[in-house]
Amino acid sequence: MTRTVQDELEEIKNRGLLRRTRVINGRQSAHVTCNGHDVMMLCSNNYLGLADHPALAAASIAAIEQYGTSSGASRLVSGTMALHERLEQAVAAFKGSEAALVFNSGHAANTGIIPALVGKGDVVFSDRLNHASIIDGILLSGARSVRYPHNDHAALAVLMEKHLNEHATGRCLIVTDGVFSMDGDIAPLTELVALKHAHGALLMVDDAHGCGVLGEQGRGSAELSGVGKDIDIQMGTFGKALGSFGAYAAVSAELRDLLINRARSFIFSTSLPPAVLAASLAAVELVQTQEGDRLRRQLAGNARFFRNSLADAGFSIPAGTTQIVPIVIGSADTTMQFSEALLVEGYFAQGIRPPTVPVGTSRLRFTLMATHSLADLTSAVVSICRVGQRLGVV
Repeated sequence: MTRTVQDELEEIKNRGLLRRTRVINGRQSAHVTCNGHDVMMLCSNNYLGLADHPALAAASIAAIEQYGTSSGASRLVSGTMALHERLEQAVAAFKGSEAALVFNSGHAANTGIIPALVGKGDVVFSDRLNHASIIDGILLSGARSVRYPHNDHAALAVLMEKHLNEHATGRCLIVTDGVFSMDGDIAPLTELVALKHAHGALLMVDDAHGCGVLGEQGRGSAELSGVGKDIDIQMGTFGKALGSFGAYAAVSAELRDLLINRARSFIFSTSLPPAVLAASLAAVELVQTQEGDRLRRQLAGNARFFRNSLADAGFSIPAGTTQIVPIVIGSADTTMQFSEALLVEGYFAQGIRPPTVPVGTSRLRFTLMATHSLADLTSAVVSICRVGQRLGVV
């Protein structure tokens, strides 16, 4: 008997994995209205609080008045506007690369870039905890995929020796998140750069959660590690710390040309509209100012306080230093009970379950913002501890 959609949904529900959307009214700020209730936001990627920044809003409004509301076509037809080129030039200068190319989203970037670089006969070495969009990009490429243990560069070195000795031909790509979105830890980029050079590989870093946040100028995990010039593809997004939408690849001029001609998500999509491009451009400029530096320092302080407070209270917190602070619970059902109980108390923290994280590692993923006050975070910790004790999590 054919399985119905209802059967499939019932199976998802029975496994404790059924997902529902929650509606936010108003701006994405430190405090929002969610499903009709005023709550503190603890699960947004709006790390620097730029999603409602006046400079970004003003830039968007001015762009609509000058350029209208749509690009009208894909980039290779008539959809490349002056703002696309201005944003790409600004990104290249910001990241210290020869060139840059804008994509419509992080998922579109990864599923476009990877198949453009590798295919049948090539090999990709991918961190086991890489983002789903990287996995999708590898699958679309048809290249041989070798997953290495999370952040284990020594294990990667062994795997590269083995697989590259057996298959000496073809292109080799190492790909990793810069900041891992569910654990909040940072990739060992210095060691990955050494392996790239040792084996003549390309190195791609998805820095969606590091861009704007890490490094003295907010250039991301590569700047923090001092290896920006050695990374072939620095992918990042405008929709997290930069408060806008879309993504980019910071690359050499030669790789940019290849992506323009081979990346299907770039070739076959209507390009980003003027309002989004202008907001992204304003954000790239803002994070390099004194205000950007102040916001990064505020965010780093908030993250330290929150992480240390939860660890001191006895919660299971993975090692990390970034603004992503998860409490690993294990059970999907308990995780969602925890999330629902916090929402009742006025704190919006989304539960994360498989397939986003491995089975048995369901968690509450807290994300800090520069616009959270110390009083906000102190009250949140009190409620988290109270709910955690009630559920037997701590």
